[in-house]
Amino acid sequence: MQSIKKILSASEARLVEAALIEKNDLTPQEAKFEAQLLLQSILKVNRAWLIAHDQDTLAANIHTDFQTLLMRRLHGEPIAYILGHREFYGLDLTVTPDTLIPRPDTETLVEAALAKIPLSSFRRKSESSDFKTLDSDFRRNDELNVLDLGTGTGAIALAIAKNRPQANVVGVDASDAALEIAQKNAQSLSIANIEFILSDWFEALAGDQFDVIVSNPPYIAQNDPHLAQGDLRFEPISALASGVDGLDDIRHIIENCLIYLKPQGWLMLEHGYDQAELVADLMAQTGLVDIATLKDLGNQHRVTIAKNPLIVSTHWD
Repeated sequence: MQSIKKILSASEARLVEAALIEKNDLTPQEAKFEAQLLLQSILKVNRAWLIAHDQDTLAANIHTDFQTLLMRRLHGEPIAYILGHREFYGLDLTVTPDTLIPRPDTETLVEAALAKIPLSSFRRKSESSDFKTLDSDFRRNDELNVLDLGTGTGAIALAIAKNRPQANVVGVDASDAALEIAQKNAQSLSIANIEFILSDWFEALAGDQFDVIVSNPPYIAQNDPHLAQGDLRFEPISALASGVDGLDDIRHIIENCLIYLKPQGWLMLEHGYDQAELVADLMAQTGLVDIATLKDLGNQHRVTIAKNPLIVSTHWD
């Protein structure tokens, strides 16, 4: 029987080779990490245990189960779907093929929202200094209403709700299956200040208004070749592609947002690295102001925010 160290080493080499064939970017270090994650899930141990026991051998049934998971990954299936969960902004989220896989770049959107929703003098250490310029327009004792459009796993909505417990957060999605996962995540994380609603964008929200609206909508062009590559092949197309130029859903959200944004409320959208100028133009055409674009972890333009300029008039009798 081979040792854990030899099994992992051979698996890493196979993953790198498969990535080269698929023309995917997978470094040897990433392949090593993925192989370890797969074996950890079978053995139900942490990485430190694997390192400390790298000369141990695996029972035949454990080795077979590991090879089954490895083959799924070698065929391109996203590791998040294989493992059934993904970490996002410090939250461990259940993930299924019914939902988009939460990605680190989307944490930019969460941090932008949190910067607009104060919580006393509290600030997460992970909240970048880049966001300190986005000082909130809301008073610290305000009970704020936040909307996450196309919530999927609930990742964005849950991260906001967890870190701003005074906020009332609503997540909507057009998929019953996705909402079931989002609700499961809220329950497992014991996050109570959140509600999930079945809705095609704003459809089920007539009469509701929000202080902050966030969304990571589909923004890939429907004929983009990347849709047939890597993890994207396995994710729901409805959560990825949006029309010929990828902007159909973004247009719909921007064109209708003023109905659902409170005066001085903020709209925040994730988009493609090359769509920032187009999104900003759409926001300006709709009448939004204070438009700004924020960069993600890879220094790409990823999130554009803008404010509803309307101000509530106060009339004295």
